[in-house]
Amino acid sequence: MYRFLLTPRWWGINVFVLLAIPFCVFMGSWQLSRFEDRMADHDRATSKVATDAGDAARPLTDLLPVDKATSGEQATATGRYGKQLLVPGRELDGKPGYYVLTLLRTDGGEALPVVRGWLPGTADAAKAPAAPSGEVTVTGALQASEQPGENGVSARGGLPAGQTSAISAASLVNLVSYDVYDAWVTLNTGDSGMKAVPAAAAPDSGLNLKAFQNLGYTGEWFVFAGFVVFMWFRLIRREVEFVRDAELGLLPEPESSPETGEQRASV
Repeated sequence: MYRFLLTPRWWGINVFVLLAIPFCVFMGSWQLSRFEDRMADHDRATSKVATDAGDAARPLTDLLPVDKATSGEQATATGRYGKQLLVPGRELDGKPGYYVLTLLRTDGGEALPVVRGWLPGTADAAKAPAAPSGEVTVTGALQASEQPGENGVSARGGLPAGQTSAISAASLVNLVSYDVYDAWVTLNTGDSGMKAVPAAAAPDSGLNLKAFQNLGYTGEWFVFAGFVVFMWFRLIRREVEFVRDAELGLLPEPESSPETGEQRASV
C-alpha cells in the first residue's frame, strides 16, 4: 500500500519535508530568541533609568555621544537660556499636555535642549513660564534625539511658530541660527512649578514595533512548519486513495483516440 513512498518522486517530497520542518522550527526559534532579547534589553534599560537617577551628575561633554550606555545618566551643563519652544501632544500620567523646551547656550557655542517641565492642556506660549535669566547650571537625565514617527513622537508638520514636534538636533537646527547638541536633558525637578518629565529608556531598547515583528515572525515560521506536515499527510492520503481505487478497479479505463491511437481515460 505504501510502496509508492520509495519511488523517486516521493523520495524528493520526503527529503523536502525532512529539510523544511527543521528549517522552519529553527527560524521560528531564532525569531523568538530575538523577541526575548528585546524584552530583556527593555527590562535592563528601564532599571538603568531608575538607577541612574541617583548617580552623581557628570559634565555633558563626558557623556556624548548618547548611546545605550549613557542614555539616562545624570548630566550637568552651564550656560544661558535662549530660545524657548513648546512640544505639543505629550502625555504625562495619562493626561494630554506639552513640554516646555528651552535651549541652553553653553560656553562652547552649541545649545543644549533642556525640557524644563510639562504643562497640561493645549500648547500655549502665554502659559509657559519664562526661563531664568543670567548664567544657570542645569542637571538632569541625558536623552538621545527623538526620531519623528517613532515611540509615539509625532511626525506631523505645519506647527505654529514656536513649536516643534520632535526634540532632535535635525529639527531644532532649522529653528535657530546656532548649532545644537545631538542630545537633550530633562530636568530632575520641574522648573517654575511645572511637572518634571521622567527620563525614557534608550532608543531601540523598548518593546517597539520591531520587537512585536519578531514575535509575529515566530508564529509565521511555526505555522509554515505545520503547513508542511499537513500537506505531506494530505498528499499521502490522496496517493493511498488512488492505490486503493486502482486495486478495486474503480479507476476509469483508458480509451484509444481514433485519430492518433493515443490512450486516454474515459470520463
